[in-house]
Amino acid sequence: MKFPVRIITKKIPHNSPKVNVYFPAVTNLKNTDVQAKINHSIMTLLNEILIEQSYYKPELVEMAAYYEIKNNQRGILSLNLIVYSFTGGAHGMTIIKSLTFDTATGKQYTLKELFKDGSNYVEQLSAIIKVDIKKWKIQLLDEFKTIRPDQDFYIADTSLVIYFQLYEITPYYWGFPYFPIPILDVADIRKPNSPLDTMMAFT
Repeated sequence: MKFPVRIITKKIPHNSPKVNVYFPAVTNLKNTDVQAKINHSIMTLLNEILIEQSYYKPELVEMAAYYEIKNNQRGILSLNLIVYSFTGGAHGMTIIKSLTFDTATGKQYTLKELFKDGSNYVEQLSAIIKVDIKKWKIQLLDEFKTIRPDQDFYIADTSLVIYFQLYEITPYYWGFPYFPIPILDVADIRKPNSPLDTMMAFT
């Protein structure tokens, strides 16, 4: 039985009360090397987002960074890092990025690594999303053709959630388009022993 990992919230100090950066840290793992590996991956991605969101630039007016745990069970940790920043103009900008780990090894998974080698996962996921776009009458900036091979995703229980950044496929006011896909719907192409395989075993 694989229990949830313990996660604590940490904050990066800043001299402005309008800049608040909170992030998750895994703690109390028996394997400290795995714990360090996971936390290093989290901090690396967070710093990349902070750079993109002008954290280190003088024009930064306001920033709110926080996180969401999407899955913390069965040895799979999947989480979102969310960073909103405002540097002036009509509105601020938010970026969401996700990380999915095997908590026994610390391995971080890409979307491609969830599926069998040589599978048509891009085409299959894109086809499902096209149906949902039409069903939900989502307004697009342009015709949707396909996801990227490294499209943003997270795992939530028995669903794979594919999502897009602001302006990626929809106008700003649509927010972030999320597409939950039941793992059973892609069971034929899931990679054995991957997080999808692990989560599907309990469906």
